[in-house]
Order: sequence, then structure tokens, then C-alpha cells
Amino acid sequence: MTDTTTNRPATASGTFSIGGDLPTTRLGYGTMQLTGPGVWGEPSDRDEAVRVIRRAVELGVTFFDSADAYGPAVTDGLLREALHPYADDIVIATKVGNTRQGPDQWTPLGVPAYLRQQVEMNLRHLDVERIDLLQLHRIDPNVPLEDQIGELGALRDEGKIRHIGLSEVSIDEVKAAQAVAPIVSVQNLFNLTDRSAEPLLDWATENGLAFIPWFPLATGGLTGSDSPLTKLAEQHEATPAQLALAWLLKRSPAMLPIPGTSSIAHLEDNLAGATIELTDAEFDALTDAVS
Repeated sequence: MTDTTTNRPATASGTFSIGGDLPTTRLGYGTMQLTGPGVWGEPSDRDEAVRVIRRAVELGVTFFDSADAYGPAVTDGLLREALHPYADDIVIATKVGNTRQGPDQWTPLGVPAYLRQQVEMNLRHLDVERIDLLQLHRIDPNVPLEDQIGELGALRDEGKIRHIGLSEVSIDEVKAAQAVAPIVSVQNLFNLTDRSAEPLLDWATENGLAFIPWFPLATGGLTGSDSPLTKLAEQHEATPAQLALAWLLKRSPAMLPIPGTSSIAHLEDNLAGATIELTDAEFDALTDAVS
């Protein structure tokens, strides 16, 4: 292990070029857990939240995932407070298209005027002139998809969005969206124990789209004393969560995991997972443990 990966472990994950022109570290950081309970309200310790974000950069992270619905309107501001003015290599992905009625409540809203309003708000909260990656948080089933993507495409043409991504979608939905505007990333639930989005992952990999798995550290019942994950973690002198991240990074070169935490110690533990190199046999053993 080089001094660089020891001091900046996230760099060991390698890089991916989002949209072909926006390089970033593959192992990123998700900001959702910096908010209050139920992803609602301010963090219990705002100064600590800022320190966590800055520590992520020190450890080599350049990719940060946020959303207007986190808080709502909390995490974009935290990123601005922690990192503005942004270094040239920092890439911020944020989202619009979900409204909040209270803790743990989420309702999609894809009315074009609302999407435009929220993009404008995100620009202000992040204090940027253009959003690196703007993701549609959820497709609103009550609004034609072409209207939702069409508005984001118009904002892209206006220079307010660099790239467009989608979240919780099927392959057919991505293809339908691509008929309206270029789509460069997808963000779906995916982890070692829940691979329901595997067809989308393979399709994204083949077609050059970034795949951003949310809830990447879920290990379910694989952490028992006799489980392959626990045994392999002991052999690597690592934690099960680190092995779960190592598995994700080996699964596809298009994989951009974004584990989140409000703890610096937990952040440091997670990012060390990028330095673990699984053999093909170890990867297969973990894959087969949940098949």
C-alpha cells in the first residue's frame, strides 16, 4: 500500500469519468445521514457535520451526493459551508423531484415548474453557477416523463446543469429518458444482500453510465460468526462493512458507492474499504453467500 492510499484511502477506489468528462473518485460520500432523525431538520451538531465533510476530502473523496429533500434544504448548505470555494476536483451530485411532508415522508413531484424552482434553489444553496450532476430523485408517475426530463434538459441547455442522472429506475425508464435528454448516471438500491437492480447495473456498465448504489453497506444476516463475510473480514483484518464496499468496487468499474455517516471515526473506517483487494475467489465466495 502506497503512502498516498494510506493517507487518502478513497483514491485506492480508482476513478470514473461521469458523462465521459467529469472524473471523480469511485468511492464517494453520501450526505443524507448528516440530517436530523427521519432525514428531517438540521444535524444535532452542525460543526461536526462540517468536519466530517472536510475529513472526507482529506481522505481522498472527491464525489459527494446530496439532495434538496435531505432536511429538506440542509445538506447542500452543509457542503457549501464545508467546501466552498470548491476545489477543481470536487464533484457534487444533488437531486430534485421529491417533496417532504415530515420525518420519513417522501412524495415525488415532477411538475416542470417545480423541478426548475428546485434546481434554482440548489444552485443558490450550493453557491454554484452550474450543478455537476443533477439527478431526478424519483419519477413522478402523475407527470409525463418527457415533461420531467425535458425540463431538466432545458436547464442543461441553459448551462445550469452539466449532467443529468436518474434515481430508482428501470432500464426501460432510462432508455425513455435518454430519448429526451442525455442521461449519464443511475442511482438505485444495491448492496451485497439486495441485488434486485443487477440487470440495471450490468446495462449501465455496458453503456458507460455511472451506477451509484444507495444503502451500500447493508450486510443483512451475513455478519454472523460463521458467515463467509465475517470470516473473510477477519482474514483481511477488516470489518464486514469494509468488505461489503470492497465487493461493490470489484463488482463493476462503473460502481460509485456513497456510504454516509455523521461520525469521523465511521467515515475513516468506511473509506479504508477502498484499500482492500479481493481475489476472484474471495469475490465469488461473497457473491455466492447470497444468491
